[in-house]
Amino acid sequence: MRQPILHQIQVMIPYTTFTLANGLQVIVHEDPTVQIAVMNILYDVGSRDEKPDKTGFAHLFEHLMFGGSANIPSYDEPLQVVGGENNAFTNTDITNYYLTLPASNIETGFWLESDRMLSLSFDPQVLEVQRKVVIEEFKQRYLNQPYGDVWLKLRPLAYTQHPYQWATIGKEISHIENATMQDVKDFFFTHYVPSNAILVVAGNVKQSQVKALSEKWFGPIPAGKKPVRILPAEPRQMQKRTKKITAKVPAHALYKSYHMAGRFDAGFYSADLLSDVLGRGHSSRLYNQLVKEKEIFTSISSFTMGTIDPGLMVVNGRIKPGIEIEEAEAAVDAVIQDLVAKGATEEELTKTKNQALTTMEFEKVEVMNRAMNLAFAALSGDIDSVNHESEKIARIGLAEIQQAALEILKPENESVLYYCAEDN
Repeated sequence: MRQPILHQIQVMIPYTTFTLANGLQVIVHEDPTVQIAVMNILYDVGSRDEKPDKTGFAHLFEHLMFGGSANIPSYDEPLQVVGGENNAFTNTDITNYYLTLPASNIETGFWLESDRMLSLSFDPQVLEVQRKVVIEEFKQRYLNQPYGDVWLKLRPLAYTQHPYQWATIGKEISHIENATMQDVKDFFFTHYVPSNAILVVAGNVKQSQVKALSEKWFGPIPAGKKPVRILPAEPRQMQKRTKKITAKVPAHALYKSYHMAGRFDAGFYSADLLSDVLGRGHSSRLYNQLVKEKEIFTSISSFTMGTIDPGLMVVNGRIKPGIEIEEAEAAVDAVIQDLVAKGATEEELTKTKNQALTTMEFEKVEVMNRAMNLAFAALSGDIDSVNHESEKIARIGLAEIQQAALEILKPENESVLYYCAEDN
């Protein structure tokens, strides 16, 4: 029996929006069924906005923003006193700060977030402490961990011009080691301005309440000038690129990347579903054929990076001991070529659609996820797109999947990293 597509379960996210005189865009999502309030501030800056000789700054700032602001020496303590918690993340495109607290204490969140948007403390001691934290993270996660440097190797192989060629952590430790206080100030006052931010307030709040608090706490902050982003476009890749490295890792690993559409571009959802057919979960083609049946890999999957500018579809897997990496790649290529030649089946498309739609709807259960989704949708210039993703996915047919496969999964469009284990 054919599975039905689950698009009928879509949950809409209601919202209102306004913009302060200084350019800060504010989005309000009221949900009276919860007792909490959340604040999410998305700054339109990521590692793609760094200079090639000063990388890792967006991530460094994620840490610095918790080190004290103009009038508040400690960010965490006042929030904890009122029962709140917070966190943040940085990627290639954005830096995102979020907090949760009892709805009755929402003004504490406005006070804290507005003060660090106004200005950091720029305490030299804080810079040194956070510099050491980031350097240690670089070493532990990227240099001293098996396969940890994959993205330090694969990104510059796949990208020759676009700043996606370096990881969010940065190109190298020296860029963080050599960061000066003036570098820090320049980065802050360029990117951490109201006109370059999107604030979402969600939960047990009212639009009138949020507007009054926004005017009170964020309204007086100088607008600054929204930076103009001019990034080099990545040229179309015309031939396969390869790189082989050898390290002390448990097993050979294979990483194949393909250029594809950006997150807000036409064709993204087709590419994303194509990636799911190929390698999402234990019922996918790659896993079924190369782990279960032929036992060439011990694990294998594919995914899309989801970057705003044109991104990558990545196939990666750990190879079973005793099998040469060239044999493993040939097996992967055979699965890919079969999908390109024959296309996906109706059953595969239905399954991957249901997986994608179910994941999307379950994410909306949490108020914080709804807030983040609204902020990211606003970045595209169309907030309401958050309520139409399910429709776009449900409309995709086998022809779109086939077209995506023909455009993306071409040998001349791939960059391959052979990560080989040293002989024992």
